Amino acid sequence: MTPRRLARVLIKSKTQGLHRTPRAMTHTMTPPEPSPAPPEQVIHFYQTNPKVYARSISGVFTRWRWALVFLTQAVFYVLPWLEWGQRQMVLFDLGARRFYIFGLVLYPQDFIYLTGLLIISALSLFLFTAVAGRLWCGFACPQTVYTDIFMWIEHKIEGDRSARLRLDKGPWTLEKLRKKALKQLAWLAVALWTGFTFVGYFVPIRTLGGELLALQGTWQIFWVGFYGFATYGNAGYMREQVCKYMCPYARFQSAMFDKDTLIVSYDPARGEPRAPRKKDVDAKAQGLGDCIDCSLCVQVCPTGIDIRKGLQYECIGCGLCVDACNSVMDKVHYPRGLIRYSTQNAVSNRWSPAQIVRRVLRPRVLVYTAILLALCATMLISLVTRTPLKVDVVRDRAALSRIVAGGKLENVYRLQIMNATEGPQRYRITARGLPGLAVTSDAEVDVGPAESRWVVVQLQIPFGSAAPGSHTVHFDVEALGGEAAHVSEKTVFLVPR
Repeated sequence: MTPRRLARVLIKSKTQGLHRTPRAMTHTMTPPEPSPAPPEQVIHFYQTNPKVYARSISGVFTRWRWALVFLTQAVFYVLPWLEWGQRQMVLFDLGARRFYIFGLVLYPQDFIYLTGLLIISALSLFLFTAVAGRLWCGFACPQTVYTDIFMWIEHKIEGDRSARLRLDKGPWTLEKLRKKALKQLAWLAVALWTGFTFVGYFVPIRTLGGELLALQGTWQIFWVGFYGFATYGNAGYMREQVCKYMCPYARFQSAMFDKDTLIVSYDPARGEPRAPRKKDVDAKAQGLGDCIDCSLCVQVCPTGIDIRKGLQYECIGCGLCVDACNSVMDKVHYPRGLIRYSTQNAVSNRWSPAQIVRRVLRPRVLVYTAILLALCATMLISLVTRTPLKVDVVRDRAALSRIVAGGKLENVYRLQIMNATEGPQRYRITARGLPGLAVTSDAEVDVGPAESRWVVVQLQIPFGSAAPGSHTVHFDVEALGGEAAHVSEKTVFLVPR
């Protein structure tokens, strides 16, 4: 066949193929069906986490936690009922603007002490975090303490972890309703008593109790209910959500951590690969680590994390996983310490306890300690040497300066004299700074114990003895009793032109 004839045959066959009947072309020309679209993904800004059913455990760190729970709550609940002389031992009386702390009587003018206390608290937190991680969160934070109390109540009423799981997943019965109602009543009782005690630091607690029984004191009732509701919600329901999402400390703790900070650490070199095993099987021969993958460390964690995944911001450093793991290691006859308090450098380099302790005294820790000791010493010296007398001077705006009988030029002032002692005091008021300056009002005043009093004081000078303008003068207020107190306050004396 010649090439020309071959080309004609090919063109003819293609043309006939394109003009086939629709029935013949149905199978070959039908386009493929489109593949189903992937399901849409919904991204939530906040996703509710499943409830954490923490398992009870015993051990060294558990005992330390409960010891601090008893200590902190004994101080909190008992302290407002103690008396110092004829008053409450610790009382922040906002209405009278006086703060009583044991034998100290502080006024708003002593705000510097509150500032110093806050700075010392912050530096203490930095120091403890740099040395041993989140000790405050795991052992003494009010959120942790009250969560432990509420979980203890839940455990006593509803049972252990497995019993609580079965109860929540099961249908509503009279027994379930009884347990849930009893738990809620116990939670409410603790929460309201906590709110009552908290308000008792700002209102004399015995007076507060009488007012509440008589349904008096609107704002007191409000704050008792508000603080009680906060305790009930945070410790009963939100629990670990407060630590994970609301507390800012979890977010910036990494700035205070380093590789020599003591934290709850899992030893992967020793524990991996983890897997269950039988007692009569040699795990080392099978290439297994010491972790038997029992997940007990996860079950006891109050925030529900797996410490075997490494350090996580949700970890509060409570050490319960250490107690749980040590109990398992004892049962399978492995050495303790698979999960332990250690440092990243110590775990990586297999350091001994002595080497870890030596690394504790690193420069940042020494700097924090030096600053903290200096501030504490300064605060203590300032409190010991403070003058138990405060004086504020306010000029009388009604009459800045006036000429009175006898050819005298007079300025009028109002002095607030605050007695910061527990006994009545008598004070003498004098003035200096201008020739012939004299106090023409009562020069001596009595002030009751832990009270303040406003006194009108008149200063006079001979007319023409001072040039026109503003002149600096000083008020001297001196205690006449056994309490040696002397305060000098500066003001101005106006001489008209």
